[in-house]
Amino acid sequence: MAVKFKDYYETLGVPRTASPEDIKKAFRKLARTHHPDVAKNKATAEATFRAINEAYEVLSDPEKRTRFDELGANWQEGAGGPPPQGGFNRRGMPQDAEPYGEFDGTGFSDFFETFFAGRRDGFGAPRRAAGAAQAEAFTQRGHDIEADILVTLEEALLGSQRQVILRRPGENGAAERTNTYNVRIPLGVHEGQLIRLGGQGGAGVGGGVAGDIYLRVRLARHPEFSVQGADLYYDLDLAPWEAVLGVQVKIPALESAVLLKVPPGTAAGSQLRLRGRGLPHEGGSRGDLYATVRLQIPTTITADERALWESLAAMSTFSPRSTP
Repeated sequence: MAVKFKDYYETLGVPRTASPEDIKKAFRKLARTHHPDVAKNKATAEATFRAINEAYEVLSDPEKRTRFDELGANWQEGAGGPPPQGGFNRRGMPQDAEPYGEFDGTGFSDFFETFFAGRRDGFGAPRRAAGAAQAEAFTQRGHDIEADILVTLEEALLGSQRQVILRRPGENGAAERTNTYNVRIPLGVHEGQLIRLGGQGGAGVGGGVAGDIYLRVRLARHPEFSVQGADLYYDLDLAPWEAVLGVQVKIPALESAVLLKVPPGTAAGSQLRLRGRGLPHEGGSRGDLYATVRLQIPTTITADERALWESLAAMSTFSPRSTP
């Protein structure tokens, strides 16, 4: 099954020389436009949002970006190039092993799964069978199949059902086989968690049991929040006078926007907590939402504004520097 090359720079609309900050800005702009919660055409938006996430997943990671840049020189047509050393192909399987197939519905392309997901296929250890032919016969558990599945923060909050399709190559010239699974994504699912589909992996040998499919959860990058465990973090931009005088602002949350009271004298870097507005813990309680204050200084001001700032500076008793 051919792997089609994905140009992640083109997906985000940035040049190959783009800085990490430029890549982040491009992702956030596109993600805000195509997030399924705000887009008018949700079906189209979901596909675009996942493609944007995949591109950002690779280009925001220095190691993965370097790997992608190296692949780009030899894989413009999506195939070719020597396999890695050590007797294993790019899927982590022995060179002479048959590929397990391709997934649809996980949120990631087969190109990503092949080169950037760290996906592997484990083979069960042989076990001798009882009987007269014990010296020759053995049973072997079927190999496990692993793939990444992209889960939005909204899905992690509420849980969801996802249809995942695995297209398996036929054996000995047989037609391709297609298996469809209705995968339950439990609420509170976290980064790296494995969702197991028991007995759906490779077939066993000599009467051995079939292997399993494991879908490794990758939380989708969100245009507004970063994630640490079950807690969410949001960058809150404030003008200097808002930080000094205090202000009530509306900030986004997963369910709906919420009002946050910023107390007078709030310093840059302060984290203001909204309890229970994060992701679910395994026990059912929820993490928190933290708004991290960032002061935004105007780069241009009018003559009248300058006069006011100079007047304030002249009358203020505050100084950030101690007097020697």
